[in-house]
Amino acid sequence: MRITLPKILDYKVHELRQKIMPKTLFFRTMLLIIVPLVVVQIVSIVAYFHGSWGKVGKRLSDNLGANMAFVVALNEQNPADFAKVKELAKNVYGMDVEYTTDDEKYKVLNTIENSNLVTGFFEAALKTKFPKAKTTLYLKNKRNLVALIDTKGGLYRFETSTKAIFNSSLFGFIAWMVGTSFLLFGVSTLFLRVQARSIRELADAAQDFGKGVNSPFKPYGSIEVRKAGVEFNKMKERIKRQLSERTQMLAGVSHDLRTPITRMKLSLAMMEQTEENKAFLEDVLEMEKMLEGYLSFARGDGQEKSVNVDMNALIAGIVAKFQTDKNQVKYEQNKNISLLQGREQALKRMVSNILSNACRYAKNIEVKLEENNNRLEITVDDDGPGIPENKRDEVFKAFYRLEESRNKETGGVGLGLSITKDIVRSHGGTIRLSDSPMGGLKVEIKLPL
Repeated sequence: MRITLPKILDYKVHELRQKIMPKTLFFRTMLLIIVPLVVVQIVSIVAYFHGSWGKVGKRLSDNLGANMAFVVALNEQNPADFAKVKELAKNVYGMDVEYTTDDEKYKVLNTIENSNLVTGFFEAALKTKFPKAKTTLYLKNKRNLVALIDTKGGLYRFETSTKAIFNSSLFGFIAWMVGTSFLLFGVSTLFLRVQARSIRELADAAQDFGKGVNSPFKPYGSIEVRKAGVEFNKMKERIKRQLSERTQMLAGVSHDLRTPITRMKLSLAMMEQTEENKAFLEDVLEMEKMLEGYLSFARGDGQEKSVNVDMNALIAGIVAKFQTDKNQVKYEQNKNISLLQGREQALKRMVSNILSNACRYAKNIEVKLEENNNRLEITVDDDGPGIPENKRDEVFKAFYRLEESRNKETGGVGLGLSITKDIVRSHGGTIRLSDSPMGGLKVEIKLPL
C-alpha cells in the first residue's frame, strides 16, 4: 500500500531527495552498500558491548576486587608480615601494594592525580568487597590503574595494569570489523566502477550516434549490460541500413519526378506565351520547388560524417552572404568558443535557414555565439513582425506556413524550420522561439559541446 502525501509535502520531499541523493548510478549503489554496512557495524559493536565485552569486564573487575580484598584480609590478620604480603601480591596477582597507617595516609591522598576513569564495573566490585571503606580510583600514565582503599586499619594503595579490568579483545574486535568493512568497500568499489563504466560508455555511444558519430562500443560487464550493448549495436546497424535504403529510394523518386517536370517545362517554353501557359508554368515551378524542399527534408544529412566544426568561421561566412543593403546582420566572433563536433553541411543549413527567415521579414538582425554550462548557444534576434506565441510550436511542423506573412512569392514551402529542428535534435540540442528585445523574433539554439 502506498502512502499518499499532500501535494506540497510531496514536492518538498522530492526536492530534498534530489538534493541529498547522489546523482550517478555508481554513488547511489555505493550508498546502498555503505548504509547497511554502517548499520551492521553499529549493531554489532553495541551488541558486543552489552554482551561479551560487558560480561568479561564485570568478571575481571570482580576478580580484581576479590584479589584486593584477599590481600587486605591477609594483612589485617598479621600486620607485622606486610612485606611478605606485598611480595605475595606482586608475584601472584601482579599488583603493587602500599599500606599506610591513619597518621600518614593524608600524605598519600594528597598525591592523587586527576584522571577520568571509565569503568563502572570495578567501582561496583570495590563497593561490594569493601562496603564500609572509602575507595578512590584513577589512572596513572594512562596504563596503570591505582585504587585507594581507606579502611579502619589504614590506607591501602593498589597499583596494577589496566589490562586487569579491561578486555583487550575490544580493540582487536573493532580492528577486525573496520578492516573487513574497508575490504568489502574496496572490492565493491572496483566491481561497481566496471559496471558503471560500461553503462556510461554505452550512453556515450548512444549520444554520439544521435549526433552522427559512429563510435564503436564493445559490450562488457554484467549480463544485462552486455545484452543492452549487443541490442544497441544491432539497432544502430538497422537504423544505418534503413537510412541508406531511404536515401537510395529518394534518389530514385527524385530522378523519376524530375524527368516529367523537366519535360513539362520544355513543352511550356516552346508554347505560345499566353496567360494560361504562364500560370501553368508558375504551377510547375512551384511544384519543382516543393519537390526539392520535400526531398531535402526527407533526405536529411544522416550520411554526412561528423567532424570538428569552427562555429565562428561557419557563422561569419553565412552572415557575410546575407549582409545586403536591405538587411543589416550584426555578428561579433567569440574567440573563446571551442570547436563543435557535428556535421558541417547540416550546421550550415541550420544557420542559413534561421538567417533566411530573419532576413525575409526583418531589416536588422543580431547573431550571438556563446558558451554556457558546456553547451554552445546560438541566438538570433530580429526586428521583424515575429511569430505569435500560440503559433510557435506549429511552425516547426512540416509544410506549415503562416499565411498572414508568407505566400508563394515571399515565403517558402514551410520546411525551413522543420529541417532546422531536425538538425538541432540530431546534434542533441534544443531550439526555442521567444520575443526578441529588438521587437521581433528571438531564436535560441543550444548544442552540447
